Amino acid sequence: MLLGDFLTRSAQRFPQKTAVVNAGRRTDYQSLNRSACSLANGLISSGLVRQGRVAIYLENSTESVISIFGILKAGGVFLVINPQVKSKKLSYILRDCQVWALITDPTGAQQITSGNVICPDLKLMMVTDYQKCTRNMGSALHDSGGVHTVSFEDFLENSCGNEPPRACIDIDLASLMYTSGSSGDPKGVMLTHVNMVTAARSITQYLENSPRDIILNYLPLSFDYGLYQVLMSVLIGGTVLLEKAFVFPYQAIGRIINEKVTGLPIVPAMAALLLQLQDIGKYDFSSVRYITNTGQALPPSHIRDLGKAFRNASIYSMYGLTECKRVSYLPPSELSRRPLSVGKAIPNTETWLIDESGNKITEPWTVGELVIRGAHVMKGYWNREEETSAVLKQGIYPGEKVLLSRDLFKMDEEGFLYFVSRKDDMIKSGAERISPREIEDVLYEISGVSEAAVIGVPDPILGLAMKAFVAVKKGSDLSVQQILDFCKQRLEHSRVPKMVEIRDSLPKSNSGKIRKKDLETESSSSAA
Repeated sequence: MLLGDFLTRSAQRFPQKTAVVNAGRRTDYQSLNRSACSLANGLISSGLVRQGRVAIYLENSTESVISIFGILKAGGVFLVINPQVKSKKLSYILRDCQVWALITDPTGAQQITSGNVICPDLKLMMVTDYQKCTRNMGSALHDSGGVHTVSFEDFLENSCGNEPPRACIDIDLASLMYTSGSSGDPKGVMLTHVNMVTAARSITQYLENSPRDIILNYLPLSFDYGLYQVLMSVLIGGTVLLEKAFVFPYQAIGRIINEKVTGLPIVPAMAALLLQLQDIGKYDFSSVRYITNTGQALPPSHIRDLGKAFRNASIYSMYGLTECKRVSYLPPSELSRRPLSVGKAIPNTETWLIDESGNKITEPWTVGELVIRGAHVMKGYWNREEETSAVLKQGIYPGEKVLLSRDLFKMDEEGFLYFVSRKDDMIKSGAERISPREIEDVLYEISGVSEAAVIGVPDPILGLAMKAFVAVKKGSDLSVQQILDFCKQRLEHSRVPKMVEIRDSLPKSNSGKIRKKDLETESSSSAA
């Protein structure tokens, strides 16, 4: 099965059913599939070769979904680039994977044609809302060094809407997902059709998804968690509501209630915003069947409060990596017994821990690096043989590869996993190696704390000392001394933060993760 078959099959089963809701526009499966086929046939006629790369540089939109499936149907490889990415990083990504075509909007087109984005292999650019783009840019739109620029809408209108010939087999690449590299440059995670079909099927299996599901997605499609909400919804014949950044909680509440949302994927920052609302308990969220969380763990206090507000919802704590999408999930029935666990391996996946010598750990509660085995494990990093060989290692049987997560975990007697730290996040303070997560979990227990992050800062005696950054809920009068007193009651002396800084909010990435590197940079600058 190929990833593009998700749409083909759902269009056959549910032609008139709403597939995507975006910006007040409802698109049914038949229309979505016809548009994707038109794009595919247009790309093929324009010269896209099998496994050619096509970039999508758009906000969450119906056009993004059409683009993903159109590229797949044409036998191409899609990559979704966050529209917030600026010219230097954008240039690097486009050059790195030799992008042949780009789909963007007027803002993106202006960025591309400004002269700051250089991509010698780019031959075709399709622009949504083309008339607006020509009004704003005039002839500059076409002065882009040999790149043929056309209207996205006209491109679809002038192409055949029939299913194109099947171009790929399932071991071909379906997508490149760019993630942060150790050198500072992003690296392209190579995902095959097998990888992505396997992951989507496994996740929809444990979430018990069905065509009745309506998923509200505020997560960017450049983030694998956001992308898979679309892929999974199309696989099951469900409906996905595509929204932009989660900024206005009351707007989200309205969408949940009015659209009778059944699935709500979140990250901790979204949970914190919702739970700050004093009247969250008065709303009717009875339609919500499940809530999922990944990226960073939900603090137990957030889990508890979400359970009170969304009384009918099962809450799934999960853990995953871009390199294999999902690794584990905690069955909701285990949540009260193991609130700090990210569960066991997802269906059709194996996991275990290894020590620093690469030996399998058999003793419960012993810290080790998580290893993942499954058909969803990436093919490697694009043009990065050395970095690929560092994480893809010889598997159990000859010829197979397993993925080293670079994350440290503990495993209990029943095989449930507990995240400890990124391998490179452990803080050496004095003679001890300390996990920031251990301290952050305690900080989240404090009434009034909405966000918490712990970093190591230079200390003349310890080498590195613990510094906590805390964001408090609106109206809270929580003080630094109260935070320190609470930590002293719950933590060993060596783990009590030496410094605490209270803020209104903490810096976050586009995917909602707290950016500790920003906090480290600020701390270094202030110390200097």
